[in-house]
Amino acid sequence: MATAPTKVEEPEQENPLTSGLERQPIPPTTLTIFGATGDLSKRKLLPALYNLAHEGALPERFNLIGASRSDMSDDDYRKLAKGSIQEFSRRETDEKVLDALLDGVRYVSGNFDDPGLYERLDTALGESDERAGIEFNRVFYLSTSPSFFAEIVKQLGDHGLDRRESSDVRVVIEKPIGTNLREARELNAAVLDVLDEEQVYRIDHYLGKETVQNVLAFRFANGLFEPIWNRNYIDYVQITAAEDMGIGSRAGYYDTSGALRDLVQNHMLQLLTLLCMEPPVSFSADEVRDEKVKVLHSIHPPGPEEVSEMAVRAQYAAGVVAGEAAKGYLEEEDVPPDSTTESYTALRLEVDNWRWAGVPIYLRTGKRMVRKVTEIAIALKPVPHLAFREEGAVGVQPNRIVLTVQPNEGASISLGAKIPGTRMRIRPVNMEFLYGTAFMSQSPEAYERLITDAMRGDATLFTRDDEVEAQWRIIDPILAAWGAESGPIPQYEAGSQGPAEAERLLQPGHTWRAI
Repeated sequence: MATAPTKVEEPEQENPLTSGLERQPIPPTTLTIFGATGDLSKRKLLPALYNLAHEGALPERFNLIGASRSDMSDDDYRKLAKGSIQEFSRRETDEKVLDALLDGVRYVSGNFDDPGLYERLDTALGESDERAGIEFNRVFYLSTSPSFFAEIVKQLGDHGLDRRESSDVRVVIEKPIGTNLREARELNAAVLDVLDEEQVYRIDHYLGKETVQNVLAFRFANGLFEPIWNRNYIDYVQITAAEDMGIGSRAGYYDTSGALRDLVQNHMLQLLTLLCMEPPVSFSADEVRDEKVKVLHSIHPPGPEEVSEMAVRAQYAAGVVAGEAAKGYLEEEDVPPDSTTESYTALRLEVDNWRWAGVPIYLRTGKRMVRKVTEIAIALKPVPHLAFREEGAVGVQPNRIVLTVQPNEGASISLGAKIPGTRMRIRPVNMEFLYGTAFMSQSPEAYERLITDAMRGDATLFTRDDEVEAQWRIIDPILAAWGAESGPIPQYEAGSQGPAEAERLLQPGHTWRAI
């Protein structure tokens, strides 16, 4: 009797577009969030943990402990965490995943300078280890006011929570690291008095964005770009971080900070270092950060007489944004009527090394601009051949490489192409790559990547102490010069491209890209 042929199962075909997206395993970890009831925790950290759990990217054994001043029970904190995740997660929540994540969450309350808080935390950490029969790695995330950073680290040291014999201890510190060079040095000294530098993860969430990391991939994984990534081919660079929102209810923080401290000193200088750094020997944390520090040291801090030539500041005035009336900065709630805090700043910097000498790098950031966009635009030098001058043609425009960080992560290259027809007429066209289209998925939130890196012990996307101080050395002279000035500062209409004064930073032939 004939038998049916055995069915051979075909191997599952791998999607080539998702190749390489797998994650390395993370050791068993207990994550403690200081400031667990605060805005950052509710909007970013807890939703990031949920999305990691949804993707199976958390360690197989994982504990979460919240620590804050609010007095509440474990169950109360679970309810708060659940509500925050449901409200702010980038994806629809799955009840099973959510309940599994929050099932064993613990909460300890107390003031951050109260030794009792750390005694209760030590007990909770020990109970987690005892239940599992292993020693978990420990990550302490400082999602608090910067004024508590040094105190929390000191208390961790005083209570023996800074080191473990059989597991790793790491501390994640949010920005800002000081408000000037002196404060940054003092905070770094206080932290490193307790911890080793290898234990400290100073977070800059911009570095967790896919396009920011892809700056390195574009440069060093493609023979197309690296040969032209120098002063011989690049005319100038513009880095833009524009927002259409005002300061809202953040006047208490923002009016003592301003655009230069809030965005330029950290996020934008980090973008600059990734754009300009030399190829590292390997993509290990210290090799990458060594190259970034070299870039920062190649930027000469301006003298007092140079600040007015390379830096502009301004405030938004009343105007219209997205069809709605917007009030000016000085009209915002809790802003002093004589405030000279800038909501817009633009700088012209130069990296004085062999690769970049003579190439101006323009940075600008502002609130209440015409739209929200963060991008890096590299303008190549124009071609010398000027034969394409047919009537009706736009003409040969310099090529541009644009890396968009937000809102739509991706990259584009402008090329000159012939307009169909019998005449040789040229106009620019774009070659474009978008993350969502190419990888058929939504880019993960920056905090998802950074939290996993901290748990894994990969500090590549975190800033080192010398890196932070090098950034402040560039910014401090500008702050000092502005602090010595008196009287009102320039204004720009809300919903506009920014102040007219920014034009004076541009060298001949250069223009600001339309936002």
